[in-house]
Amino acid sequence: MNRLAAAVFLTLCAAPVAHAADDLPGMATDPAAGAAGHPGWALQVTPYLWATGIEGDISPFRRAPTLHVEKSFSDVMDDFNFGGFINIWGRHDNFVLSGDIMYVDTTESHATGPLAAFQIPGLGRIPAGASVDADVDTQEFMATLQGGYRVLDTPEFTLDALGGARFWYISNDVSVTARHPLIGTVTASHEESFGWVDPIIGARLFVSLTDKLSLHGQADIGGFGAGSDLTWSVLATVNYTFTDNLSVSAGYKVLDVDYKHDGHVFDTRLSGPVLGLTYRF
Repeated sequence: MNRLAAAVFLTLCAAPVAHAADDLPGMATDPAAGAAGHPGWALQVTPYLWATGIEGDISPFRRAPTLHVEKSFSDVMDDFNFGGFINIWGRHDNFVLSGDIMYVDTTESHATGPLAAFQIPGLGRIPAGASVDADVDTQEFMATLQGGYRVLDTPEFTLDALGGARFWYISNDVSVTARHPLIGTVTASHEESFGWVDPIIGARLFVSLTDKLSLHGQADIGGFGAGSDLTWSVLATVNYTFTDNLSVSAGYKVLDVDYKHDGHVFDTRLSGPVLGLTYRF
């Protein structure tokens, strides 16, 4: 998929940052009425575009050399195969539910060498000084699920306390070609996956500015050594309401994780603008 097609796909797949009502970031109306026919209920679904860059350190398989990655959004799109982002927000009375799901598939080529001697799965030990070409296909899945309670509720301002878990799954399919006078040219493929769960705590703030315009902020922090050493995220958007069911929002999102365990390294920060189009049921 070329860069333009990928961008179009993400745009169509995009939007879960805005929401209707102070229940759902994006609509500056009173959510107390709830969804039609369901007093006290409010629910929104938002696919969204996240023009994210990435920076950090990644090891494609256990005890492999750690690679430093620093890419802009355009660089990410060069390697992009498939992906999507979706957000869900719901409330019943003072109880709230938040969900955010991300899936991205990318392929990146690396040419490294000469290297110190190290072990490549399927190739055995590569002599010091070997040159290595590798294609790394990475599939990354993340889901953040939180529940909570509305601790402050006024027509202009709401504050929710949240707690839950962030689930990570990383799969790397590495195709390697190594060249050295002692071994000639050898090739192999290796697939490896790993995952973990991070406990998180967070909060969500909604401020109504006018009947149509609002601000939304959400942040969380977690890991605490239970999965990753540390993970945190921050989202801030400006939201505009078109109808009772439809709103749009734009802002900025950062997602950071520092995971190092059993030879695996995934220490990255994703950050960039977000654009969402939300439908409220």
